[in-house]
Amino acid sequence: MTDIPLNGIANGTVARPRRDIGLKRRYAAERRFRIYGVLAISVGIVFLAVMLVTIIGKGYTAFWQTTATLPITFDANVIDPENKRATDPNVLITANYPKLAENALMAKLGINPDDKVAARKLKGFLSDGARAQLRTMVTDDPSIIGTTRNVEILVAANIDSAFKGQIDLSVDESRRKVSDQQVTWMKQLAAEGSLAEHFNKGLFTFGASSRPETSGMGVAIIGSFYMMVIVLLLALPIGVAASIYLEEFAKKSRLTDLIEVNINNLAAVPSIVFGLLGLSVFINFLGLPRSAALVGGLVLTLMTLPTIIIATRAALAAVPPSIRSAALGLGASKMQMVFQHILPLAAPGILTGTIIGLARALGETAPLLLIGMVAFVADRPATPLEPSTALPVQIYMWANEAERAFVERMSGAIIILLIFLMAMNITAIVLRRRFERRW
Repeated sequence: MTDIPLNGIANGTVARPRRDIGLKRRYAAERRFRIYGVLAISVGIVFLAVMLVTIIGKGYTAFWQTTATLPITFDANVIDPENKRATDPNVLITANYPKLAENALMAKLGINPDDKVAARKLKGFLSDGARAQLRTMVTDDPSIIGTTRNVEILVAANIDSAFKGQIDLSVDESRRKVSDQQVTWMKQLAAEGSLAEHFNKGLFTFGASSRPETSGMGVAIIGSFYMMVIVLLLALPIGVAASIYLEEFAKKSRLTDLIEVNINNLAAVPSIVFGLLGLSVFINFLGLPRSAALVGGLVLTLMTLPTIIIATRAALAAVPPSIRSAALGLGASKMQMVFQHILPLAAPGILTGTIIGLARALGETAPLLLIGMVAFVADRPATPLEPSTALPVQIYMWANEAERAFVERMSGAIIILLIFLMAMNITAIVLRRRFERRW
């Protein structure tokens, strides 16, 4: 028989059991933990937002470049005053092409050619890249000599920055790199429609240059592409084969345990160690060319292999044992069981691990610095054996430059690299969800 407290009888009700004091504490601790989690996520989002806003704010202008549209007269007296181009083709290569651009600009602005002071200030208005641009036009089509063509000429980096509003023109002339006279000419050309911003195709096609306005990521994009192809062709088959052997065929022993431990340790090794390994083995011992995409791809393959092996083994282990038993029970050999049943079911996990490994390799800089891919490369590589660089290394090189326009291009290159990395990670997530099977 249960004893009922007298105060409960007096009030006409039965007293409730005493509440557990520890329950309130547990609920309070759970609420605090949730608050801490929300705060941690909020702090991370705030820092991410600040980083993205800073990078985009400094880099979006790199996708536009200021050009001056000028009527260039390809004067034969400047290009070939002695009329030797028929017998000496080098005359067209060594001609004074900047003079053509200067003459066109002076005529456009109404400047007297005898005004030496104005001519001196005018030299810093157009980019020195006009030499190569006009030379290419003449060597590709010598018939334009003696004609006048409207040509879009890149302006100098300081004029480009001033036109984009990145230079404070209200400060004293002695404290900025753009003179008042150049600002006046800039406004005059802009009012006439001869000075305008256009999409900067050179950012994706130009190679390395000492001039910000003529430097781009063309060589870096090709070099990164070569390296990713090499990593995919080597790391994926080797990593998958090693994973299948260790997970499905190898017997448990001290040797396999040692291999597994070393694979896990290699995944945590700093990337610069792989650069030292590539320098000593591929360059110093095997004699492969320095700063070549082939060496970079081999180094990144060694770095990516542990990630692919770990992800592949996890995907293989996630396949239920009943699939193996059913395949073997129906008479399939172990090889047939692995390649016709286990591997297709583990493919989503393998694909995800491979893409994540490639994304990590695409963003690596330290190992590439040690194998010489930080070299100044102006020409696009035709093969992986030719000198090249990579997107992260190009960003590193631009970060060391003091010019304002190089900082702009550095931020623009970071935006491109982030887009590539986000695309690869989103692809991994989509493919994982598309082909994943739950057991």
